[in-house]
Amino acid sequence: MPNKAKLEIATLKGIPLYDEDIEVNEGIPQTVIVLQEQIAAADGLLLATPEYNNSIPGVLKNAIDWLSRPPSSIARTFGDRPVALMGASPGGFGTVLSQNAWLPVLRALGMRPWFGGRLLISRAHHVFNESGQTVDEAAHEQLRSFLAGFAEFIQASSSRAGD
Repeated sequence: MPNKAKLEIATLKGIPLYDEDIEVNEGIPQTVIVLQEQIAAADGLLLATPEYNNSIPGVLKNAIDWLSRPPSSIARTFGDRPVALMGASPGGFGTVLSQNAWLPVLRALGMRPWFGGRLLISRAHHVFNESGQTVDEAAHEQLRSFLAGFAEFIQASSSRAGD
């Protein structure tokens, strides 16, 4: 991460399949509430998306569906929040279709996507080792540049909000 920027990694672990009956009868699951609070407290949201069958992965979309519940929480959790998409794939196109498929979802949530850069890592098994560390210097530099650009976008967005 660039200087003075902090990356907090959150997990989707424990988020059940969205079921309106659960929402009505039991309320929003605690794992969802915790993640909503983390997002609401963040200056921006970085979505690291895989690509399955040329589109959005179901598990990540399911989490976003829960995070948008109740509808009255959408503005607090997502509204006008800077967001960037990045992804890695073992295939040759590096999540380009998944990232494009996310755009209508981000628009529906009222988010502010950063279009100043793209991070599409193809053939990820050659870029990362088994521990998830970058072993390809060009990809590492691309990631560094992407994160710096997104951090600048967030900073510029918060400066405008204060005007």
